[in-house]
Amino acid sequence: MDQASPHDDETGDLLSTLEVIEAQPLATRADAYDTLHDTLARRLEATPGSPS
Repeated sequence: MDQASPHDDETGDLLSTLEVIEAQPLATRADAYDTLHDTLARRLEATPGSPS
């Protein structure tokens, strides 16, 4: 039971991404959050079984 699930990997990747974004200057951070939002929205829309 010590194996990480794919969900755990995605959560870790998201947290790492957020840490990188937070380390950037404010103006750059805003653009990075906008890009992250677009990426997550596309992934959510592409998820099988997601409501249309």
